[in-house]
Amino acid sequence: GVLGDDLALNAQQVTGVNADRELPVVWAVAKGSTINKVILVPAALLISAFAPWAVLPLMMVGGLFLCFEGVEKLAHRFLHPGEDEAHEKQLKQALVDPAVDLVALEKDKIKGAVRTDFILSAEIIVITLGSVSAAPFTNQVLTLVAIAAIMTVGVYGLVAGIVKLDDLGAWLYRAPGGGFAAFKRALGSGILAFAPWFMKALSVLGTAAMFLVGGGIVVHGVHAIADTFGAWATAILGAGEGIGRTLLLTVFDGLFGVLAGIVVLAVVLAGKKVFARKPAAA
Repeated sequence: GVLGDDLALNAQQVTGVNADRELPVVWAVAKGSTINKVILVPAALLISAFAPWAVLPLMMVGGLFLCFEGVEKLAHRFLHPGEDEAHEKQLKQALVDPAVDLVALEKDKIKGAVRTDFILSAEIIVITLGSVSAAPFTNQVLTLVAIAAIMTVGVYGLVAGIVKLDDLGAWLYRAPGGGFAAFKRALGSGILAFAPWFMKALSVLGTAAMFLVGGGIVVHGVHAIADTFGAWATAILGAGEGIGRTLLLTVFDGLFGVLAGIVVLAVVLAGKKVFARKPAAA
């Protein structure tokens, strides 16, 4: 679930640079992500070695953050529906405006993507640590390093492929001649039509995954909630296990994730208002 969100966010972050600079930007963000993992993996291992009691609370915080991030994305989409389109239009205008410093724009995008990656990488590392917290320390080290490497290579390999989908489609669409070339043009046309829908679907699935994963982490961390959902599932479907019960519990986790995200967002907004208040004049 976190991987899906990571993939969608990073693909969107590097969108808007010149086509010939897309892969260098992805590579720069991938290097920043590697540095993030070099910081986070030892930090997670230190926590596991010296404060194992902190693993579950950190997982809960990570789960609540996922729920909050999902609700924040939905709130932004519904409360400010035209903002994303306006931002995309500004990016396109910046690319053709000679007065805009494209190097500075590129650096800002890289910094923003690396910051986003740090948060999502921390969630991935904490979730991984929670799943192997009872294993021997050597196994924890090997697992965390392996997951960090796989996630970095996997995410940015896929991001590189996603941002070049339109270039691949355009190249195929321009294939000259007949016969097999006609098939290549049809395939290119299909890729060009598919790419924007794929990005939208990836964003939607990533948001849904945040609620399912974040809600699931919190629910399974609070036994009273997990037991309540189990009792509800039994009341609806009867006793016993099965795919129906698993799906129903997953729906409960997702709905709880939405509710938890709304509560956290309300707390954050209230906190911002409190700290934003200026002291009254004497």
